[in-house]
Amino acid sequence: MENRSLEWKVGLFVAVGLLLLAALLVSFSKGVTRFARTYELYLRTSDIGGIKRGAAVLMAGYPVGNVSDLHLDPESGTVRLTLQILQQYRIRTNATFVIEQSGFLGDQYVAIYPATNASARYFQPGEETECPPPFNLQQTARDASGFIRRIDQTARRLDAAIADIRRLVLNEPTLVQFSNTLEHLGRFSGHAAVAMDQVQRLLETQTPTVKQVLSNLNAATEDLRGFIHRLHFLLESHTNELTATLQRLDSITAGLDQLVRDLQAGQGVAGRLVKDEQLAQHLEEIARNLSITTSNLNRFGLWRLLWKPRPPPEPQPASAEPLRAPHHPYP
Repeated sequence: MENRSLEWKVGLFVAVGLLLLAALLVSFSKGVTRFARTYELYLRTSDIGGIKRGAAVLMAGYPVGNVSDLHLDPESGTVRLTLQILQQYRIRTNATFVIEQSGFLGDQYVAIYPATNASARYFQPGEETECPPPFNLQQTARDASGFIRRIDQTARRLDAAIADIRRLVLNEPTLVQFSNTLEHLGRFSGHAAVAMDQVQRLLETQTPTVKQVLSNLNAATEDLRGFIHRLHFLLESHTNELTATLQRLDSITAGLDQLVRDLQAGQGVAGRLVKDEQLAQHLEEIARNLSITTSNLNRFGLWRLLWKPRPPPEPQPASAEPLRAPHHPYP
């Protein structure tokens, strides 16, 4: 009898322990048990980070399911996550799925962020959606390391540039020249201020003269405008005469051009004079004789040129015959 009572006590103790173990399993099962009614959703991503089977699925920070399976597609290189979502929680198609991490070194989980627009439909069991890859701390650290190296190189280059500036620009001769330039600039500014004061005083004292000059210039402009108006009227009223004059000038120019072409071609009287050398020589001889004649007219006059005294008779040589008296036909 005592043995049977002990068996009942041991059995009761085991049953209570199993019940406590089941309660603990339900408490630490992240909200989903084998007996809960769920439906499946699929996430496809290029990188799952360190998420594992059994990871929690949180919507707005509240557990609504877990990750039941992970499958790698060798052809596309993507991973498909199977999510077991509790039946009472419906998710719209415009929600965002993100793989996040609890704290700095905590477990990873799938976070669901519902959209503010409630017009989208709900996911049907077995549907698939895309999920961006999770934040990669190691890749970020590598990128930060490279960024720090680039900053270090930039700092070295900046230090070298500052050293060059100190060596080439901020030396004593350059600073002296810069100081002299500033001094000259100050002097120039003072002279410019004095010149501006003088110009201001000149404008104040010569304002009546300037006004008179502007008035005269305005009057001259009005006169010039009237002259242009009259000139325009004159041109309009004598357009025919100007046209006829221009036509005559064109004909005269054409005649001169024809004359020049005739001279070059040796045509006409002028062309023959130019081309015929013998005729040109005769004309040159005639011109020379006319020149001599006009010169003699100027020197001797017309009478002496027309009347020429006979030259005296030449002396006869002496002969042996006696001289005879001249015979006159009349007594």
